[in-house]
Amino acid sequence: MSAVLSLMVLTVIGVGLDLAARNRIHSHLFIDAQRVATDWIASMGPDGIPPPPAAPENLVQLVDSRNRVITASRGATGRPPLTSPMPGDQDRLQYRIECRDGERCVVVTAVRVLPVQSRLFWNGEPHAVYSGRAEPALLATRRLELFIAIGVLLMTAGWTWASWRSAGRTLRPVRDIREKVEEITVCDLSLRVPQPRGRDEIAELARASNDLLERLDSSVRQQRHFASMVSHELRTPLAGLRTQLEEALLYRDDTDPYETLRTAVRTTERCQAIINEMLAVARVRTAAAAEPEPVDLGALAREEAAARTDGVPVRAEIRDDVTILGNRVQLCGVLTNLLVNAQRHAHSEVEVSVERAGDEAVVTVLDDGDGIAPEDRERVFEPFVRLKDGRRRDPKGTGLGLALCRVTADAHHGTLRVEDSPRGARFVLRLPLSAAVPAAEGRRLSC
Repeated sequence: MSAVLSLMVLTVIGVGLDLAARNRIHSHLFIDAQRVATDWIASMGPDGIPPPPAAPENLVQLVDSRNRVITASRGATGRPPLTSPMPGDQDRLQYRIECRDGERCVVVTAVRVLPVQSRLFWNGEPHAVYSGRAEPALLATRRLELFIAIGVLLMTAGWTWASWRSAGRTLRPVRDIREKVEEITVCDLSLRVPQPRGRDEIAELARASNDLLERLDSSVRQQRHFASMVSHELRTPLAGLRTQLEEALLYRDDTDPYETLRTAVRTTERCQAIINEMLAVARVRTAAAAEPEPVDLGALAREEAAARTDGVPVRAEIRDDVTILGNRVQLCGVLTNLLVNAQRHAHSEVEVSVERAGDEAVVTVLDDGDGIAPEDRERVFEPFVRLKDGRRRDPKGTGLGLALCRVTADAHHGTLRVEDSPRGARFVLRLPLSAAVPAAEGRRLSC
């Protein structure tokens, strides 16, 4: 398509160039012939016969009113009149191109002799001088058109080749990206597409593709890790349950069926708790993006603190009026899990505070227990990880509560960490304020 378009454009340019060249050459020949004609008229002798012109290539004729050749230059002798009819009184100078079969076209300037000269030499009979030059071979043999056509074809070929090279250079990164994408499979998401330099659309496409692959790779690794831990956590209680049931079937007289049933129910409850927690984590990670709503963290913290009537008392300290955009149900779950965990490990009191820090909302849950060792502060957020003290205080726990809190904080573009404190464990939840949420992210929460 590009070659056809360039050929059409260059053909139009070539035609215009051909016409311009022809007009320029003809104009030059007309002016030269006019000069020869006027010089020849000016050189007429007393008998009205001018001397022959010095240049043999000039075709010059003197004709009378009946278009008969009176005298002519050597090149025009024996030839019929170069043109006809004679110019009239109103238009004494005319430019013509005469072409006869089998002969080269002649560029002719016809000049009518002044009436004064006609009365002086020929008793007033009108006469005219025809001065002409044969067209050059460049025009007569169509060489000009041939040269222009060859130039048009060469320029079209060059333009097509340059366009092909340019398109190939532009699309080469796209081909490299396609080839690399074909190599990527779900079994190996570690590959990345080549990313060209610059900030054009192809570079942005490669950058966005790599970001997508990074998120997919991270998600698949999390799912595989999560699935392996879930299978490991469920395998132990299910294996114990099967052993107990088989033992009850094999040794009916030595086992208490009611005790076996009670043990089976407790094991089933633990498996159900693990599955429920697992579904909660998966729901936060993979659920469709929800429309955020304004959430008053101070009021939410007061409500959750007031609801914790069992165990160690919880004191709420709301220092600032803080409102964010988020999912109220999920944030309630985070505060509930943090407060339950703090009450489990506290000695006498749990404190929850809400305040502003720059463009972030900061929720702090502090207990006065034994605290968490620095090397375990990130491990506690991993699924099914339970420290020794946690297993002692809550044997029925699943180890998914804090993992669910971390996932929910990430979904709200925030962070949840265990920070230093003079006593106990200090969990700090940081969330962007409503005005600080980016426009593209503030409309919907990421999953």
